[in-house]
Amino acid sequence: MNRLKTYIFLTVAIVLTGCDPELESINYDEINPSIFPSSEADVESLVIAAYHPLRGAWSDGIHTTSENGLMFVLDATTEILQGNYAVQQEATLHRYNPTTTGVTRFYDTFYNKISAMTLSIDRIANSDVNENIKEQGIAEIRCARGLLAYELFDMYGPLVIAPLEILQNPLEEAPLARLSHEEMVSFIETDLLAAIEGLPTPEEATYGRFSQGLARMILIRLYLHEKRWGDVLTQANAILDMGYYELEDDYVGLWDVEAPVDSREVIWAIPADYAGTSENQWQLMVLPSNFPERGGWGTIQSSWKFYDSFEEGDIRKTNLIAEYTGTDGVTYNRENPANYMQLGPLPLKIAADADRSTGLTTVDIIQYRFADVLLSKAEALANMNGGGTQEAIDLVNIVRERAQIPPLELTGHTDIDSFNTMILVERSHEYWCENGQYRSDLIRHGKYVEYANDLNGVSSESAPYKVLFPFSLERISEGKGAFLQNPGYN
Repeated sequence: MNRLKTYIFLTVAIVLTGCDPELESINYDEINPSIFPSSEADVESLVIAAYHPLRGAWSDGIHTTSENGLMFVLDATTEILQGNYAVQQEATLHRYNPTTTGVTRFYDTFYNKISAMTLSIDRIANSDVNENIKEQGIAEIRCARGLLAYELFDMYGPLVIAPLEILQNPLEEAPLARLSHEEMVSFIETDLLAAIEGLPTPEEATYGRFSQGLARMILIRLYLHEKRWGDVLTQANAILDMGYYELEDDYVGLWDVEAPVDSREVIWAIPADYAGTSENQWQLMVLPSNFPERGGWGTIQSSWKFYDSFEEGDIRKTNLIAEYTGTDGVTYNRENPANYMQLGPLPLKIAADADRSTGLTTVDIIQYRFADVLLSKAEALANMNGGGTQEAIDLVNIVRERAQIPPLELTGHTDIDSFNTMILVERSHEYWCENGQYRSDLIRHGKYVEYANDLNGVSSESAPYKVLFPFSLERISEGKGAFLQNPGYN
């Protein structure tokens, strides 16, 4: 594996905007396919452009750790995060509707990136570049397209996916309908399966870029979404058979200021820097202004319900901060929360990076880890069997052992309801404030509305249709009757 940490997102800034006055910004929707791409460097430019919307940037990176990012909003719909204003409150109370830009913006900002990737794939395929370069370039873009399509599908349901012939004739007005559910799943699945063939193995992949392991991991998430347990098992076993991934001994250390470039647990992480090319803003989001050494904006908290769900000694709640002494000399905790911890503890997750005066940090944004493979396989085995099995419990216990808590016994988890309740707890404890997929886990097991109502009581505005987010009124209007809103929002 290439151990050099490559700041691929800095390359994006250079390619797309440039700082030399002789370098012109490239509009990939207007370039002449007869002359571009014509070299390996051209293909690399198109590949890097596909990574661009997937980075952590406040304005146009879907994995920003700010209020404009998936993790922030998705975890805020669960007991993991709570907010008392703005989009975080709307997410917490399930108060979102078609005018809630904090949730509709993800589709509005990123759906056209899928079209851009489609054009890039076609241009590379029809170029005269070396076949090996073409194959890997197309594989990376298909993985990016499959990942982005999955993330938007998970939020909104089926999307509009513009066919290549429509994209090649942009002056022809052609309002498009959303795909059917089956077509949407097939689109994502086809992309990821094809990507596997051209992507490097985990050993060969450059840190921060896609590998076969990631494509299979996203397939696992897609198959979990669809409850295709046999396919989950197939992909989990394929990852295990690679013989590469393993759990780190130090769970907390994965989110230290030293990037986990050599970690065999990390399936994909987004490199972060201080320049804002791909930034990690989580301290700013979480830490109150009076936090010692390094304050923030205090925009989000966890919930005491979530904090209390951890077993004593579980190291996974180490950076779920339940008490601190502020710069004002006052100690804040559950008994004396003021306006800083009235909803719950501070969900820092990552290292405080206290030596930095800037609001940003270089703690990388980990998206997928090997622990998810183990718990996904366990869930698939149990649901295929109709109840817990010893093999499934053993897989869960591998993750719990690293968390330094006692192993579970099969007794008490033999029926499927008790097993799935347990696996939801383990998923929330293992993946809080990572990729926001716990919301999808709750939905899969029919607990999304129930948990929201239990957390928020009479303030909850949850309802069964809230398992999907709404589209903006602008997108519905543009569709001219072809683009239909999700049920419940009309």
